[in-house]
Amino acid sequence: MPRTTPRTYALVPAAGQGTRMGESTPKQYLAVAGLPMLRHSLAALAAVARVDRVIAILAPDDAHWNAHDWSALAGRVEALRAGGQTRARSVANAIERLAGEAAPDDWILVHDAARPCLTPAMVERLLDEAGDDPVGGLLAMPVADTLKREGEPARVGATVPREGLWRAQTPQLFRYALLRRALAEAPAATDESQAVESLGHRPRLVQGDNANFKVTFPEDLALAETILTHRRKHA
Repeated sequence: MPRTTPRTYALVPAAGQGTRMGESTPKQYLAVAGLPMLRHSLAALAAVARVDRVIAILAPDDAHWNAHDWSALAGRVEALRAGGQTRARSVANAIERLAGEAAPDDWILVHDAARPCLTPAMVERLLDEAGDDPVGGLLAMPVADTLKREGEPARVGATVPREGLWRAQTPQLFRYALLRRALAEAPAATDESQAVESLGHRPRLVQGDNANFKVTFPEDLALAETILTHRRKHA
């Protein structure tokens, strides 16, 4: 009997090496508040009942996943060794693996492994506000800083008006068929929204949270550690 309610698949690309961190261990496995960074992202998604499956997309030769204890997420999180050279390729590979199972109107929710401070409430907000949108949407934050564009090396070339500018975050939420087509036609997209935008669509912007930042540089680890430790003490 055909399903009447769309399913939601959460995909977490985790095949990168995170070279800007200056570590030999891939960024997603670095310890934050006593657990691998990836573990926090997966746990936040797994805690949302409306998310049917949570899939970590690993590099085919990933040697770190099995070294960690994922038993607390058993039955909610699975590993898929289908990672590619880019984020878009990893997501596209996972989407292809879901062919035959996912329906065209099922939701694909993509989240960065390196955003460990995601909370279930943020995911719920995205599902609430974009879950009935004809295109889909993403968490994002309005830009508050004054922006400068470089002209000569290390010299300001211009001040960029910040009105109407948002910083994209994740998760990003799109229908299975739409995202599959978008990534096939825009394989160089840096996020799912850009791929969907390339087809002429305009995803919904859902206000996120400044805590949902991407760990990119070594100093970001300390901030993530502070946020997650504080939450744990006040849970």
